[in-house]
Amino acid sequence: MTRPGRDLLRLADSVLLPGFTGRTPPDWLRRRLAEGLAGVVLFSRNINGPGQVAELTAALRAESPAVLVGVDEESGEVTRLEVASGSSRPGSYALGVVDDVELTEELARDLGNDLAAAGVTIDFAPSADVNSNPDNPVIGLRAFGAEPDLVARHARAFVRGLQSTGVAACVKHFPGHGDTSVDSHYGVPLVPADRAELEELALRPFVAAIEEGVRSVMTGHLLVPAYDGDAPATLSPKVLTGLLRDELGFDGMIITDGIEMAAVSGVYGVGGASAMAIAAGADAICIGGERSDEATAAEARDAIAMAVVEGRLPEERLADAARRVSELAAWSATTSRRALSAEPPGAVEGEIGLIAARRAIRITRRSSAPVLPLSAAPSVVEFAPEMNLAIDKGTPWGVGEPLSKRLPGTSVTRLAAGESGGAALEELLARAVGRPLVLVARDAHRHPWQTQALHHLLSARPDAVVVEMGLPERTDLGAVHIATYGSARVCGQAAAEVLTGSL
Repeated sequence: MTRPGRDLLRLADSVLLPGFTGRTPPDWLRRRLAEGLAGVVLFSRNINGPGQVAELTAALRAESPAVLVGVDEESGEVTRLEVASGSSRPGSYALGVVDDVELTEELARDLGNDLAAAGVTIDFAPSADVNSNPDNPVIGLRAFGAEPDLVARHARAFVRGLQSTGVAACVKHFPGHGDTSVDSHYGVPLVPADRAELEELALRPFVAAIEEGVRSVMTGHLLVPAYDGDAPATLSPKVLTGLLRDELGFDGMIITDGIEMAAVSGVYGVGGASAMAIAAGADAICIGGERSDEATAAEARDAIAMAVVEGRLPEERLADAARRVSELAAWSATTSRRALSAEPPGAVEGEIGLIAARRAIRITRRSSAPVLPLSAAPSVVEFAPEMNLAIDKGTPWGVGEPLSKRLPGTSVTRLAAGESGGAALEELLARAVGRPLVLVARDAHRHPWQTQALHHLLSARPDAVVVEMGLPERTDLGAVHIATYGSARVCGQAAAEVLTGSL
């Protein structure tokens, strides 16, 4: 059997962005970058603050000056640079609630400045998904909202702000992950809409982002029978070439969502899915959220090269993909130099995230009694659901910590599923006698155990305050209901300000 030559392997490497383990580049990664690897994707495991990331990316550029460095920094729940502290910016849904496109653009510019300073060249954001299914297990607060025109105008604004700093935006998850009930980390979500419905709802924000000049689009591992009933979008020429390239006219870089996700690798393996994605029209393969070793990156490279040798992938298609990856790297290098030399914008930098979080707060009062501001250090109960894999499990969240700083003596109890039985709740009620009670939920409507616990506690303490840090399907719970539309650090801080009367 004919084996791929060195030039073909190098060409295959030039479309790969693998992950890796550690906060410094391992030897295998340095070697592969010197041999033509396109770039890397950074995850929480690689990050210990902006200064360390800047040193890491400088080390990567010492091996390959044109390296692409990508990261999932959406702000809000999905943060990588601020995973240890929680994001200093709310997520997209909060921005959609405020619905001020200038604020969204300003926040994205502020984010882009931080990313550029850390050496990041492409941010896998924003989510252009329309969260039309409130039970969606993986999008939710990551979307700007549930209405396509709103999502479209804020996707445009985010792209403008981010790309003004020389960091490429990457709208995702094409052709739209909002109307799904399955997490593509584990299975293949089905998008049941017909073509007319897709054009009216899911595709509109992507069209807007393309018109705005977005440099990259990330595929979703979604089965969309309206265009292809057999292959997920990531592996479908009908979706990537026929729809995205030909119909919508996108000429930038198409990158896959994590190719190791079960929705595509479960059937074809990492290598098989990588080769099929390039053949379908993708230009770059994102690898390594869950598999981050040299063998996985080599498996993808070898499979792509063998697909060329065996005639399943035209070499011209692979070369075209490599060209688009190279062009994106060149754009970022040129634009970031211009951005660094430009006059800084007049907006308030550094505090824009807290400003946005404060503006997103929505308060519903159901009691005429003076429940707020809190008159004493409260008892805080936080309900912690299991989060999807896009959200790092170690990211801090909640109201208890910022509230403790304002009201010393505040007690904080965090409960997970299985820990909120009647005996545990009665014990909490006993401890809260004579103290204000604050109940903090997170997507209570998707987790029956949270709803049951809230009803149990509220039946005994109707004077309790409820803070919903996910999507608030109901605002009639508690004497006062506070919706933050996010669980980022600044969302908790803004809620604490409301609770203590300073906002």
